[in-house]
Amino acid sequence: MGTRLFNRTSRQIALTEAGQQLLAEVTPALDMLDLALQRVRAQQQGPSGLLRINTSRLAAGLLIEPRLDDFLARYPDLKLELFTDDTFADIVRDGFDAGIRLGPYLANDMVSVPLDDGQPVGTVASPAYLERMGTPHTPQHLARHDCIRYRFVGSKRLESWHFQIDGQATEVDVSGRLIFSDDRYITRSACKGYGLAQRFLRSIQGELERGELVPVLKDYAPPLTTFHLYFPARRHMPPKLRALIDFLREPLEGAAAGLGRH
Repeated sequence: MGTRLFNRTSRQIALTEAGQQLLAEVTPALDMLDLALQRVRAQQQGPSGLLRINTSRLAAGLLIEPRLDDFLARYPDLKLELFTDDTFADIVRDGFDAGIRLGPYLANDMVSVPLDDGQPVGTVASPAYLERMGTPHTPQHLARHDCIRYRFVGSKRLESWHFQIDGQATEVDVSGRLIFSDDRYITRSACKGYGLAQRFLRSIQGELERGELVPVLKDYAPPLTTFHLYFPARRHMPPKLRALIDFLREPLEGAAAGLGRH
């Protein structure tokens, strides 16, 4: 290669900076290759037993609950436990087979697999609120509005709002009279006209279709964020976990196959 990847001494061997960079870039591809090989091996064994998944409430509502009937019908010998938790849990310590969160979870000895093509986020409000307070046309206008905030359960940190301004992902610190640690109360409060909210649009599809909420600041929508399933790296994956990964990735792989035909 013409580049030194290791520093060797008589007592130890260590990666150089170039070696560390190469390892970081090839590890996701190797992980996916290993998963494909395990998929072939798992076809010889039917999935069964208890599958324990630690997931955020948002992921459970968007990815699992709408397809739960199909999953249970396809794998009658599987038992599924969904533990909804909006903190970053230690899935090994707590005995879970895997976790689902937004963004890649790259802790030591973990494999991270994307589950969707990205979740759109939008800023919304009720028609009554916009009639009363006016419609913001830029993120800077939010300083004059009531913004319903979310506080992370684990870190206790208030979530900033995210936008894309002049092509750059930007965080905006908003303010308002209401703060919740449950997404459902944020949506309900926005529907009642208590303020603006920033929501994952697929989680409020019904409210948008019924006209209870309307989007604003669409030209400043932030970049998409992807849900990932993460689990401890192991030589052989249990068929029950392999079955869940394949099932959850079906819509994503189906969309990719459709694009490939055009």
